Amino acid sequence: MTASLSLKAALTQVGADVDRRLDVLLAIPGDPREDLYRAMRHAAIGGGKRLRPLLAFATARLFGVDRDCAGRAGTAIECIHVYSLIHDDLPAMDDDDMRRGKPTVHKIYGEATAILAGDSLHALAFEILADPATHPDPFVRSELVLDLARAAGPAGMAGGQMMDLEAEKSSFDLPTVTRLQALKTGALIACSVEAGAILGRVPPEGRTPLRGYARDLGLAFQIADDLLDVEGDEAAAGKKLRKDEGAGKETFLSLLGVDRARAQARMLVEQAIQHLHSFGPEADLLRDIARFTLERDR
Repeated sequence: MTASLSLKAALTQVGADVDRRLDVLLAIPGDPREDLYRAMRHAAIGGGKRLRPLLAFATARLFGVDRDCAGRAGTAIECIHVYSLIHDDLPAMDDDDMRRGKPTVHKIYGEATAILAGDSLHALAFEILADPATHPDPFVRSELVLDLARAAGPAGMAGGQMMDLEAEKSSFDLPTVTRLQALKTGALIACSVEAGAILGRVPPEGRTPLRGYARDLGLAFQIADDLLDVEGDEAAAGKKLRKDEGAGKETFLSLLGVDRARAQARMLVEQAIQHLHSFGPEADLLRDIARFTLERDR
């Protein structure tokens, strides 16, 4: 099974939209900051699945949100994602040479510039969300900022990365690995879905089905990543694979085995889709994204 035509079109459209926005935001200045901007552009423009902005767009579409507002929110979330990749690739973290099919930022621009590029993308994300162009209602903008800050910090992505570093020194059981991935990978995926609902002014109590969808999607996505790490092709993935086993980390695959892990991922995708039962065809893009989780090669 392959991605549906509508999903392929949406992936292409959202990817082009994010690149267009970042091209404007990261115009290279004619001063000594040039390499900083070049490093940010190298990491952020072109390549990547753009899953998180696509989720923000697909969810916002359920509630008739203006496309430009959804695009700005998705770009902000992608900035946080890219910042995390730049920092994860550093020698002090995962020490990777390739990302999205090209050399990592620190390999081209050096570690100091890579750190600053990540820091700057982190700051840019909140600058985008706080700008009135993202939404005219300041309460909506502040909720977007709050939710992204939580998803990116110690109770979300950064906390999950810390657990991932500890995983090299400890033997984690399945609940701990699940918690690690819910923070490291799942928090920003959940934030992307939440952002669409926030832009649509859906009250928190009305977001329960979407939160269930995002939770199950995030775990399925990570299991698919673990499967790719073992079975995938490095050229297609655009990065080094089979690293977790070499680092001695427990993963869904090491704890469940390949067959059980794959079955678990399928079950999670089915559950994610079931969470959307109250929506009609307008949620088909979200359903397609869930199915695509298990089909991708990168």
